[in-house]
Amino acid sequence: MPTYTPPTKDMQFILHDMLKVSQSGTPGYAELDAEFTGAVLEEAGKLARDLLTPLNVVGDTEGCRLENGVVRTPTGFKAAFDEVRAGGWTALDLPEEYGGQNMPYILGTAVGEMFSAANQAFTMYQGLTHGAASAILAHGSDQQKETYLPKMASCDWTGTMNLTEPHCGTDLGLMRTKAEPQDDGSYKITGQKIFISSGEHDMADNIIHLVLAKIPGGPEGIKGVSLFIVPKFMVKEDGSLGERNGVSCGKIEEKMGIHGNSTCVMNYDGATGFLLGEEHKGMRAMFTMMNEARLGVGMQGLAQAEAAYQNALEYAKDRLQGRAVTGTENPDGPADPLIVHPDIRRALLDQKSFVEGARAFLLWGAEMIDRSHRADDADAEGLISLLTPVIKGFMTDEGFDMTILAQQVYGGHGYIEAWGMSQFARDARIAMIYEGANGVQALDLVGRKLAADSGKHVMAFFEMVKTFIKENEDNEALKKDFLDPLKEASKHLQSAGMFFMQNGMKNPNAALAGSYDFMHLFGHVCIGLMWAKMAKVAHEALENGTSDEAFYKAKLKTGRYYMSRRLPATAMHLKRIESGADPVMELEAELF
Repeated sequence: MPTYTPPTKDMQFILHDMLKVSQSGTPGYAELDAEFTGAVLEEAGKLARDLLTPLNVVGDTEGCRLENGVVRTPTGFKAAFDEVRAGGWTALDLPEEYGGQNMPYILGTAVGEMFSAANQAFTMYQGLTHGAASAILAHGSDQQKETYLPKMASCDWTGTMNLTEPHCGTDLGLMRTKAEPQDDGSYKITGQKIFISSGEHDMADNIIHLVLAKIPGGPEGIKGVSLFIVPKFMVKEDGSLGERNGVSCGKIEEKMGIHGNSTCVMNYDGATGFLLGEEHKGMRAMFTMMNEARLGVGMQGLAQAEAAYQNALEYAKDRLQGRAVTGTENPDGPADPLIVHPDIRRALLDQKSFVEGARAFLLWGAEMIDRSHRADDADAEGLISLLTPVIKGFMTDEGFDMTILAQQVYGGHGYIEAWGMSQFARDARIAMIYEGANGVQALDLVGRKLAADSGKHVMAFFEMVKTFIKENEDNEALKKDFLDPLKEASKHLQSAGMFFMQNGMKNPNAALAGSYDFMHLFGHVCIGLMWAKMAKVAHEALENGTSDEAFYKAKLKTGRYYMSRRLPATAMHLKRIESGADPVMELEAELF
């Protein structure tokens, strides 16, 4: 069975060495000293390692069962959910007035990575609840907040998001679910939603569904969509539960992975719903949930890559196969360990350099969310909005690729279920699809986010990279290995943006055909920036006589690997972008 060791030391390095969170001035960050964050991360890590990890294979092998309209979760899930709930882990960053602990989002993100790495399917139940609560917090009336948020913060009630229908996924303007207004101000919701994660289960007293639907007579298409709160059980005025609402689970989907999470077909048969936000402004309210969910999905890509890498590394150290070409390294054994072979080291370093760089990228993104929400920092809001599709798309693509590399280290054993490596790949695969397939993320990035606020935020990113390079260009320890590669990659990104500006208006396909490559180009530059920043503080630690030389030297060697072996992919992506639309669009559909 696979194991998991929480990467708390690396998280502490990013929080305190690189981001220097307690010195940042963001409201609430002064409390985030190393002792405090260390205590929270250690406790969360223990829960992830000792409680959630052993249940990961249970959820994968047992799955969920639909019995008489009720979904039964895998053995041990309910008891574990009770323990996570009792520890207050479901509401770390929610407001205290609703039962949360009001900790910064960045700390909740670090905890979320560990929980997802240990058991992604399990962690989705509380993750979706958090997203639904955030949407109610942002758009709900005072009465709605008071009615739902305390129970959702504690996960006594869980939450879902209901978008997709059998005939429409990305194009939600085609939805058919209707919301008929009632005299008492409520609505009757009728329709079917599919692919609803955590849609029905036996771990909470109530489930609060956020459902997109159209009010008859509203505008056509996406402009006519509204968002509704539809509880599984009606809530009485005193807060107790009343009669069952007209919502039911018709089926559990048979899936490739995340078997421990109930992915449901939800039927709404005149269910009572309550408008959340304004009429016909449902997508705006839902995007509060979806943007958070997209960052959480990017985190899932990182988390599965981390868990898979840890197990591949142990296997590579233990498995004896062949001899090192430069001479025997294990003379007392029949063969040398796999890790002596260059191609195995390449596979492991691809994983290690991605995981550590992506973790820094994710926590930097979480810091921007905190600056936006806690300090009303419009620039931080603009930058994280720009980077959200990159975090979601690039990190899940790469995260899945890393689980495949980890599986490959095992050779034939990686294909055998007893070793558990296929679960990481199967669970990671969904992250490239849900919350907006990655091709849609790329279109959003190039079609909307680049030009937002007249390109202000992408220009700010370029200026940030340029300033960092200029401030450190006299540092010979950084220049050749980190700053020069970063400068070149940033130029590739700027050239790609210029190509879109020069060609996209007269031929939109010239931009859209290159959007996926642009998303990956942007992702590599972001992780390159993270590695340059981590290298700077690692050098400083070594110069100051750190007592943990091995850790910081490993950081530098891993960073050098990324900058020399992974970051050069930016040139390939630029070349593809500059080939324009013709290679993609000139083949007639009937000739495929």
